[in-house]
Amino acid sequence: MSMSTVTQIVVPAVRPRTAQLKLKAEPAALPDINTIRKAIPPHCFKPSTWRSMSYVVRDLAMAGALTYAALTYIPSVSSPLYRTLLWSAYGFLQGLVGVGLWILAHECGHGAFSVHRHLNDCVGWVLHSALGVPFFSWKFSHARHHRFTGHMQKDMAFVPKTSPSYFVRSVGGVLSSIIDLEVLEDAPLVNLIRLLGQQLGGWQVYILMNATAGEDSMQNQDAKWWRRSHLDPFSGVFRPQEALYVLISDLGLALVAAGLYFASKALDWQTVFLLYGVPYFWVNHWLVAITYLHHTHQDLPHYDGEKWTFVAGALATVDRDFGFIGRHVFHGIIDTHVVHHLFSRIPFYHAEEATKAIKPLLGDLYHSDDRSFMGQLWEVSRTCQYVEKDPSDPGVMKWAQ
Repeated sequence: MSMSTVTQIVVPAVRPRTAQLKLKAEPAALPDINTIRKAIPPHCFKPSTWRSMSYVVRDLAMAGALTYAALTYIPSVSSPLYRTLLWSAYGFLQGLVGVGLWILAHECGHGAFSVHRHLNDCVGWVLHSALGVPFFSWKFSHARHHRFTGHMQKDMAFVPKTSPSYFVRSVGGVLSSIIDLEVLEDAPLVNLIRLLGQQLGGWQVYILMNATAGEDSMQNQDAKWWRRSHLDPFSGVFRPQEALYVLISDLGLALVAAGLYFASKALDWQTVFLLYGVPYFWVNHWLVAITYLHHTHQDLPHYDGEKWTFVAGALATVDRDFGFIGRHVFHGIIDTHVVHHLFSRIPFYHAEEATKAIKPLLGDLYHSDDRSFMGQLWEVSRTCQYVEKDPSDPGVMKWAQ
């Protein structure tokens, strides 16, 4: 099995940086999940309800302070230019805080928030509903993403294409007489259009149509394309016994929509859009980018069913770096994703310690890339467009060169 390695450059007095992933000629043997678990201190698996709740209070306080400041001070600014700049800054900052709250609800969905299932479900439902996310619907499909990470047929998120995209093929067909398809794939304008579509609408298309999921990931394989929504209690995405929880998710979204409607009556729809709509798009941009870059790298494999294992799939993810914001606002989700896929019940505040504990055991099987997060979003979108079979390793899919 062809696996990736990490080459690290250590500079004195500076945080170690990872140059880039490279392939070794000799693949390393995969340890079993219990061996990896034993390398992690036992306390890393124990969530603290009070500590988790303190982060909820902190993030809600930041969100409330930003909202109060925006409503109190921005409307009084006379200059349209400065007012626009201030609203733009508010939307960006509130979007960052919103991602933090999203991640805390994500902890609830995994049972890493506390040992109390009902508390996890309650906090997760409230936070995700407020952010426009159907909590239980997402929880069910996300659990299956973790169960089958890297599986070409059964993974639930960012399963790569096995040929150039329809958009590239369509444009390429029209322009075939004057431009080569491979040149078109790498064209900056094509990459920009692809990225804008992914970042602005990727989350909504996933929720409404289960886009980017594997073809065998559905619980009902016979479901038509219009019965694949995360909002449909009888969607093919879910088991029959999950329908009630999908309805509860929809109820949460309906309550938030009603709140936004009455807020627009009390204020005006433009103000509500600036307060909620702009941060909403920022939140979804960051979450799509984070998920995409965790599972997409030129050296990370995907697997057909014949070669896939849970550990192989979990290790086909990459830790990245987003500096202070990633560690303290996004709760480390970008920096510690590998261990999260191995053990999703480890609370985020123990994930860094757990990561350090497993790195000596995993060696070259552990992947990280500390290059510019936003720079890599562009580069990965350009270089990782579809996968093809690795002729030297049956069952393994590699990114087309």
